[in-house]
Amino acid sequence: MHRSLRLAVAVVWCTPLAAQTPKATAPQQVLIKAGRLIDGRSDAPQSGVGILVEGDRIKAVGPLAQLQGQAKTARVVDLSSLTLLPGFIDVHTHLLLQGDPTAQSYNEQLLYQSTPYRAILAARNARVALEHGFTAIRDLETEGAMYADVDVKRAVSRGEVPGPRIFASTRAMAPTGMYPIVSDNWELELPHGVQPVDGADNARLAVREQVAHGADWIKYYSDRRYYFGPAPDSVLHSWVNFTDDEARAIVDEAHRLGRHVAAHAIGSDGIAAALRAGVNTIEHGDGMTDSLAGVLAARGVYWVPTVTVSRYVAGPRGGPWEAMAEHQRRAFARALKQGVKIVLGTDVGGFPWTEINQAKEFEYYVQYGMSPMQAIKSGTSLAAELLGQPDIGVVAAGMYADLVAVAADPLKDITELERVRFVMKGGVVYVSP
Repeated sequence: MHRSLRLAVAVVWCTPLAAQTPKATAPQQVLIKAGRLIDGRSDAPQSGVGILVEGDRIKAVGPLAQLQGQAKTARVVDLSSLTLLPGFIDVHTHLLLQGDPTAQSYNEQLLYQSTPYRAILAARNARVALEHGFTAIRDLETEGAMYADVDVKRAVSRGEVPGPRIFASTRAMAPTGMYPIVSDNWELELPHGVQPVDGADNARLAVREQVAHGADWIKYYSDRRYYFGPAPDSVLHSWVNFTDDEARAIVDEAHRLGRHVAAHAIGSDGIAAALRAGVNTIEHGDGMTDSLAGVLAARGVYWVPTVTVSRYVAGPRGGPWEAMAEHQRRAFARALKQGVKIVLGTDVGGFPWTEINQAKEFEYYVQYGMSPMQAIKSGTSLAAELLGQPDIGVVAAGMYADLVAVAADPLKDITELERVRFVMKGGVVYVSP
């Protein structure tokens, strides 16, 4: 080798790495001018506020004039005519489902749509949620699509497709024969909408499998077959799926592995069984009673009522479903007075993602007795608390820059939340006025 070439190679190999790498540039700052700010934590809105965003986080929130002096080179986003809020959080969704008001509509998806096709639709659904202002969701099972929710979550987190922050629960659990698809033809092996689980040991094994495949949460079906008892009994009852030993095994193993547990529990019997097992959230809860609500309040268990889906399926399903929805409406108001933590979840996927805006759930909560500010907190700061995510749900310094804006005042008209004009997630703008 020529001597000059040997010298050049030696210089390259001996040069410190820092000298070869260009210095990283500081992330650009963005200054958002907010006409009004509902920060998700305070009980009253603020005006004349600026939000300084740096990278994917909020660096400062304060008087606009003060922040303008601190961030003279920041790019300005003028939302001075809009109301700014934290990004919405829906804690009960099904990305892999496109509406199931009837058994036929559910069966057709599992029988005639491949998991890859359903995953493509799920990626579309993630984008729909984000464009509606939902910057985080808890996806409560794939309805037979195995662990595809984890795949969608990874694609979103890696920037391959747009979508909200996803907290996945993978397959969910129910005992053999107690969840669709179930057929009278015993010769057929049909798709399972959940992971069939029988016995305490298998319950622990199923939890371990789901966690190993990426489950952030564990979900199981506490009950099925809902009915009102004969007069004078006005309680909504249900058939309980798991034995207490099986349900406790699910919850204990999940908690041991650092995961929380959501229980589908519609009837009062299913709710009571889930509470005996020690679950963290009650999903649906149409049959909530005053005594059960008292247990939730005392233990800090969250109730996710999913009103939008209960109203959507009542007509097509018939039977007791309309009465169930009315029972839930009355129970909601009483539970609210008892101090139950009621958190926004819609069960979207149970109704089509492309037909109803998830934010309609806010409207139902106000109709059922919440103030507009309570409803907003249920879908922002309280939802973040349920998820155990202290970096979202509030507009404050240090939080992720997950923000939405609407044109009018949602404290005067909560339906305004169904018409978002601006969406930012992690400092990136996805919808702009």
